[in-house]
Amino acid sequence: VDGRMATVAVNQFIFKQPVRVGDILSFFAEVTRIGNTSITVQVEVFAERFRAQGRYVKVTEASLTYVAIDEAGKPRPIPKDLPASGSQPG
Repeated sequence: VDGRMATVAVNQFIFKQPVRVGDILSFFAEVTRIGNTSITVQVEVFAERFRAQGRYVKVTEASLTYVAIDEAGKPRPIPKDLPASGSQPG
């Protein structure tokens, strides 16, 4: 979505494991819902443990909702021609 987005809700935030100094974090996000003015995104965070290279554990998962806003900060429509999550361009 071109333009500004504002976070309007942290629907869920689960801390599953601690993150340790030296861990390498990988964030993965997927759009799970597109509404008229809002988008919901599911996020998963994995840590590669510092002293156990190659061992990944899920440390956090979250669901967040963003609203598209205009220059006055008011909600604006999201274009209906956005590709579905996971689809490939072309």
